[in-house]
Amino acid sequence: MNLADFRFSKEHEWVKPVDGADGDVVIGITEYAAGELGDIVFVELPDVGAEFKAGDTIGTIEAVKTVADLFAPVSGTVADVNKRLEDEPDVINSSPYEDGWFIRVTLSDPSEMEGLMSYDAYQEMIGEA
Repeated sequence: MNLADFRFSKEHEWVKPVDGADGDVVIGITEYAAGELGDIVFVELPDVGAEFKAGDTIGTIEAVKTVADLFAPVSGTVADVNKRLEDEPDVINSSPYEDGWFIRVTLSDPSEMEGLMSYDAYQEMIGEA
């Protein structure tokens, strides 16, 4: 996994283009966000076929100590949902960039990816550069 391939939002979501699927991306939350939330116990995600715009609330994530909204870093249509999170939401804590992905999205405006941060810029934002 090369985090240089990912793009990041100021709300601590990541977006990664899907290899070989032009216009599809996978979305999740960062390791930093998962650590800040603590033990994740439940995730509510949109249904396949749901459409949203960048900035829309697309679900919630519940940890032992808090509940937080999930925001769409890009606009698109949900093509797939990580069903594993229904029974194992804690995988987000142990594997946020691989097994803990949330949704696969077909982008409606691929140029929005340009407005997201690189890994280095994200590390700088969270003070770990």
